[in-house]
Amino acid sequence: MTGNDYYKSLGLKCGLEIHQQLDSETKLFCHCPNQIIDTKDAQIEFFRFLRPVVSEMGEIDKAAIEQSKLNRKYCYKGYDTTCLVEYDEEPPSEVNPEALEISLVIAKLLQMRPADQVHVMRKIVLDGSNTTGFQRTAFLAGGGIVETSSGDVGIDVLCLEEEAAQKVGERSESIVYSLDRLGIPLVEIGTAPDIISPSHAKETAQQIGMLLRSTGCVKRGLGTIRQDVNISIEKGVRVEIKGVQALDMIETIVEREVERQLNLLKIQNALLNRKATVVEEIFDVTDIFSRTTSKVIKKALKNNHGKVYGVKLVGFSGIIGEEIQPGRRFGTEISDHAKTSGVGGLFHTDELPKYGITQNELDIMRKKLEANENDALIIVADDHNKAYSAMDSVIKFTKQTLEYGVIESTRRALPDGNSSYMRPLPGAARMYPETDVPPVKVSMQYFNSIKVPELLSEKAIRYAHEFDLNEELAKHIVYSKDLDLFNLLIKRYDSESRVTSTLVVRTLTAIVPELRREGLDTTGLKDNHFVQLFDMIAEGTIAKEAIDHVLRYLCKNPEKTTEDAASDLSLIGVGKVEIEEFIVQLVEEKQDFINEKGMGAVGPLMGIVMKEFRGKVDGQVVNNTLAQKIKEYLSEE
Repeated sequence: MTGNDYYKSLGLKCGLEIHQQLDSETKLFCHCPNQIIDTKDAQIEFFRFLRPVVSEMGEIDKAAIEQSKLNRKYCYKGYDTTCLVEYDEEPPSEVNPEALEISLVIAKLLQMRPADQVHVMRKIVLDGSNTTGFQRTAFLAGGGIVETSSGDVGIDVLCLEEEAAQKVGERSESIVYSLDRLGIPLVEIGTAPDIISPSHAKETAQQIGMLLRSTGCVKRGLGTIRQDVNISIEKGVRVEIKGVQALDMIETIVEREVERQLNLLKIQNALLNRKATVVEEIFDVTDIFSRTTSKVIKKALKNNHGKVYGVKLVGFSGIIGEEIQPGRRFGTEISDHAKTSGVGGLFHTDELPKYGITQNELDIMRKKLEANENDALIIVADDHNKAYSAMDSVIKFTKQTLEYGVIESTRRALPDGNSSYMRPLPGAARMYPETDVPPVKVSMQYFNSIKVPELLSEKAIRYAHEFDLNEELAKHIVYSKDLDLFNLLIKRYDSESRVTSTLVVRTLTAIVPELRREGLDTTGLKDNHFVQLFDMIAEGTIAKEAIDHVLRYLCKNPEKTTEDAASDLSLIGVGKVEIEEFIVQLVEEKQDFINEKGMGAVGPLMGIVMKEFRGKVDGQVVNNTLAQKIKEYLSEE
């Protein structure tokens, strides 16, 4: 059974929500610059407490209720690049027209139909990432498609919205956010659930990413694009996994979520066969642990309000330790739900005695709760309000597992491809109109007048032909953030120059990333460094073999010029006479080797010459000279 057939048999439904920051001059609802500042030294700091409120429909969103359980203080850092709009001390301005136009270009690329009027809405968000307690978002277009090798994927929604503040730290009971990112314009693109496999999800994200980058008006770099993945299988439910930043992780995310849902369904079946039940009572077992050696419990009980609470899960013994994703067990899933109340974690009898909790303490607790060896007990130690709320969440989640197997939820993507519980899926109650921002009319005349840029996929084909690049190199440079630099460089040299398009591409897309992978800081490499570097190669001042050495030096000394680097490294080219003299002497020394290998000696001996002159000579010149001298020697023999 092929991968697609396997996931089809499971009834996989998958869709993507892609969030891409736009590279406009200013933010979405104010005139502050659209930039992330290098330093986090704030000119102003303030704090907020956020609370859920009743919507215009008379409802409170369940996700907002769960987020508010932590009752955390949110601290915000402001700068001279932020203003009263970010501080929620002044109403927002009208929608940024530049950001709106970029968004409509994206709508055209996705073959979407725009809304006649753009109305801004408020979306309740109580995790502190918005000073207002909500995010401003506006529906722009619908009814589009993106083409893939497995068929068209529908694009249901294109929204223009403001980016959230960036979390930069935590202080005991508070979370610290930086406001430089808050308000940056971004588009949210939501696909239909037409994705049929993990590899198809990755391809769809790649194709949408290509269209976005084709505009030339989106930000690049870590954190500027995020993918949320919606996944369900036939017997499971829809789950939204948020914050997938690495494209290569999308396949693993889908695979692991399918695995999690299948394993939870198996756990549900096993529990039903055991006739398992959840006792809906929270037991105070603090007295049992009054003399415990457990450091976690002792620390909790030092607090005057510290308590140890427990719950009894009838027939759950052995199940809590079952793996649902690689390295994550059912107990980890239970713990995630408990942590929404602010506790650090919990203990369960599938892993005890351990962590300073003794068998005697377990025996006493089992007796008090009237639990036998087939039952599982879960305990938590913390401030009594947090601990009680955590146990309430444990009861709720384990009951839902018994009833449904898998529950709808919003989850956080983890670096290894797994995910952890964040909160329930939000409902319609989280949305209500933004009354401070007037609607924007989008006429079809205006929409039709917007020019569509050349797609990067088409540009790669053109560049391959125009600059005599192979298909792979053309894709590398066209999709690279250094495309403008490539265009600048390639215009400086004619077709007969030592500087070829292939050399420039390999430098920008292979050598520089390799230096970065080695841990060198390449941010100091500026366009003028590369212009000077290739000018020196074109003039014959240095050889192309010097590129790696020069760039490596400049990474460590960015204040230097390329000429300084070449001079300090003694890489200024040597004369042809000096090269010939060295090669003649080498041929004389290696006569036995040359007699044995013939012209096959060129390669090994070339390595010796290149090592001697270390980036000072052109490899092709060395190869030609060496081959000529060896051929002359062999003909004399």
